[in-house]
Amino acid sequence: MVEFTLVFPVLAILLFGVIQFGIAFNNYLALTDAVRAGSRQASVARYLPDTQRQSKVEAKVRASANNLNQSKLKVFVTPTSATWDPGSDVTVRATYPYSISLFGLFSKSGNLTSTTTERIE
Repeated sequence: MVEFTLVFPVLAILLFGVIQFGIAFNNYLALTDAVRAGSRQASVARYLPDTQRQSKVEAKVRASANNLNQSKLKVFVTPTSATWDPGSDVTVRATYPYSISLFGLFSKSGNLTSTTTERIE
């Protein structure tokens, strides 16, 4: 019983650390996949009217990241050419906040960021 009492706090911290890190990593994978889907949409978006391009790309990113809190997800679309010329690049970047806290002993927070650049077709 004494050994269990001494080892249990360490095991609990380790277990909850793995769980919280797993949640943050899952969010990062979802963010990366959503940015990849959005950049693919952006690479073929030159056929859309000028007013719809960025909103369609952002909508694709948000639809692909449906398991993330949409109010915290920030999406940025940056074409290298104002007219979305074929052969120029478009960059899609998204950020999502994360927070890892282990019983007040360890706390880390920040933003997960994923960026993808594709050539406009």
